[in-house]
Amino acid sequence: MSRIMTGARMVIEALRDQGVDTVFGYPGGAVLPIYDELFQQNDITHVLVRHEQGAVHMAEGYARSTGKPGVVLVTSGPGATNAVTGLTDALMDSIPLVVLSGQVPTFLIGTDGFQEADTVGITRPCTKHNWLVKDTADLSATIHKAFHVATSGRPGPVLIDIPKDVQFAEDAYQGPKQIDPPRYQPVRKGSVTAITRLVELIEQAERPILYTGGGVVNSGPGASQLLRELADATGIPVTSTLMGLGAYPASGKNWIGMLGMHGLYEANLAMHGCDLMINIGARFDDRITGRIAEFSPDSVKAHIDIDPSSINKVIHVDIPIIGDVGHVLEDLLKIWKSRGRKVNTAALGKWWEQIEGWKSKNCLFYRNSDTIIKPQFALQRLEALTKGRDRYVATEVGQHQMWAAQFLHFDEPNRWMTSGGLGTMGYGLPASIGVQMAHPEALVINVAGDASWLMNMQEMGTAVQFRLPVKQFILNNERLGMVRQWQQLLHGERYSQSWSDSLPDFVKLAEAFGCKGAQVQDPKDLDDAIQQMIDYDGPFILDVLVEKHENCFPMIPSGKPHNEMLLGDAETQGAIQGAGAALV
Repeated sequence: MSRIMTGARMVIEALRDQGVDTVFGYPGGAVLPIYDELFQQNDITHVLVRHEQGAVHMAEGYARSTGKPGVVLVTSGPGATNAVTGLTDALMDSIPLVVLSGQVPTFLIGTDGFQEADTVGITRPCTKHNWLVKDTADLSATIHKAFHVATSGRPGPVLIDIPKDVQFAEDAYQGPKQIDPPRYQPVRKGSVTAITRLVELIEQAERPILYTGGGVVNSGPGASQLLRELADATGIPVTSTLMGLGAYPASGKNWIGMLGMHGLYEANLAMHGCDLMINIGARFDDRITGRIAEFSPDSVKAHIDIDPSSINKVIHVDIPIIGDVGHVLEDLLKIWKSRGRKVNTAALGKWWEQIEGWKSKNCLFYRNSDTIIKPQFALQRLEALTKGRDRYVATEVGQHQMWAAQFLHFDEPNRWMTSGGLGTMGYGLPASIGVQMAHPEALVINVAGDASWLMNMQEMGTAVQFRLPVKQFILNNERLGMVRQWQQLLHGERYSQSWSDSLPDFVKLAEAFGCKGAQVQDPKDLDDAIQQMIDYDGPFILDVLVEKHENCFPMIPSGKPHNEMLLGDAETQGAIQGAGAALV
């Protein structure tokens, strides 16, 4: 028997039926009926944010660390437009979100009513799909469809715009099992013919490599296990994009490190020199490929991806396999085992010798100091003092993000939260709050830069209100570090607007928010400061004063091929002239 209820009540019932336990949001006039219903129930926790962008990043952290869709509730007009950066970030990084936005009543749409915006039009380019619900009879079914779209195929954000009169009106509620099967049904199983052809190439390859991305993580823990089995059974080296870290363990015997603009020398050289490149859930991002015309020119390329639009979008591949990573890897392993588990053992041995030679470059080498904290050293100590704990790491965006990817190690998926595709400064603090909501007993650390952290610093109020013990590890160089580095290397040392003047006292700022803060600048005091941060039972801001002009290496200069890398200070000075005014 159908239940008659208001549209606002339908929202709560639909969220409950979808298994939602947490909503991140900010109230306003156009969503007050929904907030009134939230007040009258106890199944769903609402997290009051300080800014709608923060709400979406919190939902991203929640989703990325749990594998479940994050849910956001915002009001009309500026509430919805403030969410746009987070929506774009989630679309680029394939994060499943359901954003519910209020809208002026249907009879005011198009009249420039108070706090009206064309939310569906504005968010169409930054969502997988969006809806404007004009009839309460369609509301519950639309919400259920939204969850399906957000989590099926390549995950991503969706938005439902709900006018205020639709929230007040009554109609029959439909549960998930009462609606018609969604028409959106992405292909999950890959072509057996294409998979068999890939197995044949694996059997013969002399210099194969597994190039893995966030799609492995998004496919679920089973996909990561299958990747590990494939790599360990075949002996093929594994590299990863920024978004794929943890899908294959950093402690694994076949791990050769992250690739890309600030990836490891051996990983980029292996990508360039391979004869078989197996792309598993990555998208040939420009930070990976460098100059496309010179990207791994002599390799046969296979691409496994659930999103057909990602295939041949940037790099032409020889073996396209459309399907879910988990399903494809399962079939690939079955076929490979059934054919006798063959690989080109002798050639693989020589390939590994070559990779070990590249590793001997020690591309992460830096000159440490007894008098000033080097950012690399800070992250090495953070890794040493938190390794083995139930740890999740978020980052802001910039040099600190790349150093974190280089020096922090992840043996499991869903432990690393960062803004990859959009590169959103201000992502890390709210993302860490979302992670902590999902994992209240875990150690959650946000690795930040001073400039990036200030973008959404207001969310410390959220952390304090909800007693979330997130740890803010700020590498403070008083600079826009990555901007300054590019200006030094590529723009004639003209440091246009890359100094962070008038920074706050982060310790006093922590106290103003009602949490704990500390500052450290002497390397010998660093371990004690990190331990104090870890041990404190509450939100903590650690202001780590680091070398101001340290550069992040290795680095592929923008516009250069991926096998032309700058490896450090001495080499850099001789190579800057060659890099020239590279295209940004």
